[in-house]
Amino acid sequence: MPAIEIGRICVKVAGREAGRKCVIVDIIDENFVLVTGPKQLSGVKRRKANIKHLEPTDKAIKIHRGASDEEVLKAIQEAGLVDYMKEVVKPKLSPI
Repeated sequence: MPAIEIGRICVKVAGREAGRKCVIVDIIDENFVLVTGPKQLSGVKRRKANIKHLEPTDKAIKIHRGASDEEVLKAIQEAGLVDYMKEVVKPKLSPI
């Protein structure tokens, strides 16, 4: 399973944004991370998320800790992952 790290692209598996992709921007503690879509790209607002509600993908982008939504968007465009981020997936239900 890919590591939870800054720049890792994840799929949200719980909540109103379930099935949407987001990027980890900061690691708060062992249970929570700060994620962003950015909102205009994948519909995920910048917010704190429980790592149990995230499914890490094998993709990651190069961003620094606490990067702004504009910086995240630029890194996604440079990596050529814009269409990938817009796709909504059916989340795999993980036993919590």
